[in-house]
Amino acid sequence: MKVLAVVLAGGEGTRLSILSEKRAKPAVPFGGKYRIIDFTLSNCVNSGIYNVAVLTQYRPHSLNDHIGIGRPWDLDRQAGGVRLLQPYLARKEGDWYRGTADAVHQNLAFLSENADTVVILSGDHIYKMDYKTMLDYHTQQNADLTVAVINVSLEEAPRFGILAVNAEQRVINFYEKPKQPMGTLASMGVYVFKRSILEEVLAPDANGLRPMDFGKEVLPAMVAHAEYTQPDALANTGLSTLNRKTGGYRVYAYPFPGYWVDVGTVQSYWEANMALLEDRPKLDLYDPETVIHTRSEERPPVKSGPEAEIDRSLVSNGCIINGKVEHSVLSPGVVVHRGAIVRDSIILTDTVIKESAVLDRVIVDKEVIIGAGAQLGLGDLNQATPNAQEPDRLNTGLTLVGKRARVPGGVEIGRNVLIRADTKEEAFTQKTYESGSTI
Repeated sequence: MKVLAVVLAGGEGTRLSILSEKRAKPAVPFGGKYRIIDFTLSNCVNSGIYNVAVLTQYRPHSLNDHIGIGRPWDLDRQAGGVRLLQPYLARKEGDWYRGTADAVHQNLAFLSENADTVVILSGDHIYKMDYKTMLDYHTQQNADLTVAVINVSLEEAPRFGILAVNAEQRVINFYEKPKQPMGTLASMGVYVFKRSILEEVLAPDANGLRPMDFGKEVLPAMVAHAEYTQPDALANTGLSTLNRKTGGYRVYAYPFPGYWVDVGTVQSYWEANMALLEDRPKLDLYDPETVIHTRSEERPPVKSGPEAEIDRSLVSNGCIINGKVEHSVLSPGVVVHRGAIVRDSIILTDTVIKESAVLDRVIVDKEVIIGAGAQLGLGDLNQATPNAQEPDRLNTGLTLVGKRARVPGGVEIGRNVLIRADTKEEAFTQKTYESGSTI
């Protein structure tokens, strides 16, 4: 079996608010020293897959710099290795990627040369998975498509593609992000295709139409075509006609027993980071058998001063702690000055928190300066007003500070507050900002 992994890494990730304003979602830092995409790339090499294509589009620069030639993942190879593929114009056919399926379609020539089996992966999920086991299952079932699935809560189900399966795990129904889900078996965005079938389902139909998205069009059409022969069974799949494989497609679900999380919202991102601080986290970053590789900078060891207190936290190399850090995740190079308190927060690279500042449930992007005595995350968590500009994204009491912002000393800032990237001190025209404000 000749396997190629295709990592979809062009997502804008708008639900992450300012965290994805200057970078693609897969490039967002996670767990102190990592980026979100590190988990997918590490899963590939830990599964023995060294032929990887990464499809980028939205703000790819930080992602391109991070991956480079793939050396941290042992993907800097003459045969195989990692390839970064962007949209391009070729005659009149090229265009920006208009969906996950369209992104793969635009690179079918590369796929055809490099694989007979294609593993399609999202670059924005946090999990550890041995793809070899799923590939073996795919072969045993003689499947045309195998979809990795996991059970989620009924409240979360509308965020995902939801599947129904029979006793043999053959998929009999698929609903993309249903408003009223009838089940909780969710697609993980991990697909194994026979390459010939992938080419077939992505080809234009008799009317010259082809699918743009796997979840909205390809999966529903393949599942419908597996069970029915009437053309009207495809009426709501986005494909008017399918001149496809006789006898229908063999689409199977692969139940995944491990930890998996889609950090697609600010709250889920914060929760996944905080989950790493448990005594026995479901995601074990310390297992030598499944190392998560990343591009690491050479930084000196962590330094803690005589008044430092560090409790239940992840603190990365290069940090200097002279204050108090409680139940928080600190990326490399963070400085916490004397008397400062960081609680239930995520602080990204090279941020400086000056004397006596207090941060409670705050996510701070890179290279921010928090002035002396500033207080962020004030007020009753249960009575915090949602952010006026982004009520659907900031409504759980978290305050966000954008990249390279400068927060002046002494200001008092409530919950669900958004401080935009590159905000200067002079933009703070008052001492107190109520919950739900934007600066």
